[in-house]
Amino acid sequence: MTMPSYPPKPSPGHRVAVISPSAGLPELFPRPYELGLERLGAEYGLEPVEYPTTRKMGTTPQERADDVHAAFADPDVKAVFSTIGGDDQITVLPLLDRELLRANPKPFFGVSDNTNLLAFLYNAGVVGYHGGTVMTTLGRPGAMNPVSAQSLRAALFASGPYELRPAERFNDIERDWADPATFDAEPESRPGTGWTWVNADRVVEGRGWGGCLEILGWLLMADREIPRDLSVFDGGVLFLETSEELPRAEEVFRTLRNMGERGLLRRFSALLMGRPKTWSFEQRNTPEEAARYAEEQREAVLRAMRAYAPDTTIVFDVDLGHTDPQVVIPYGGVIRVDGPARRITMTY
Repeated sequence: MTMPSYPPKPSPGHRVAVISPSAGLPELFPRPYELGLERLGAEYGLEPVEYPTTRKMGTTPQERADDVHAAFADPDVKAVFSTIGGDDQITVLPLLDRELLRANPKPFFGVSDNTNLLAFLYNAGVVGYHGGTVMTTLGRPGAMNPVSAQSLRAALFASGPYELRPAERFNDIERDWADPATFDAEPESRPGTGWTWVNADRVVEGRGWGGCLEILGWLLMADREIPRDLSVFDGGVLFLETSEELPRAEEVFRTLRNMGERGLLRRFSALLMGRPKTWSFEQRNTPEEAARYAEEQREAVLRAMRAYAPDTTIVFDVDLGHTDPQVVIPYGGVIRVDGPARRITMTY
């Protein structure tokens, strides 16, 4: 396969698609969705365009695939945003026209279950963007997190290098979207802990690939969107994160172990591991329990990497994925990991 190339960028004033290729949660929770739409216009100068399944729960995979095709095929639409994730986007993939998406490349923004479409675009030769969903990043209560907003702006409109920095404060505790009071103030945050580096004695520059670890596990099980020729990943930068379902450390280890058995882990020269989400409505961890969960996940990752890719440079607690702030990662784009200088730079 050919390496993914960057699609043309939008400019303020352009139309952008807003689609729900996973769950149509705007139907159930309109407030964060409509807030995200407002900010697309007010803060980024973009005109959102909705599709038949954007605000509709329970749509079929074919209906959602039709919206993906319509969004990419429309010459007046210059970028595509997902509303949120879900758990069944893998059923949409077989219905997608890879040639249509390859012939109409556009920046696509999404996380979580949207790892499916990001991996699909990677194999179609199109750089995607892991981050920037409408309901979570743009629809954040109170205001957008400045770190998230700046990263999204750079990914949308700029093309040069963009240096990430550890967040000074972060949050991973949700508030009820059904409660109007949730949107009266910003979420409470905690002091950041910085990044933790392993094997930081070299500089790595390569193409980014990865996403939500649980979704990658599903793709591996279904044998979908994992290139047959794993050499395309040689020297690349793997980035991973876990979801609000809070997978156990042993599950994280087993998924990584199986990726190692597939021959994937040793192909990458660096791993960026997202700050794990440590709280959910189903598992309301205390600060002490949250810290223990994060440490157990870190040890699980290290155990797998020591077994299958012991020399890989690793950076823990990067603000990507299911966390706040949420930086955008170019999926298939160039990432530079400078161990000696402790710097991470994206090319958007």
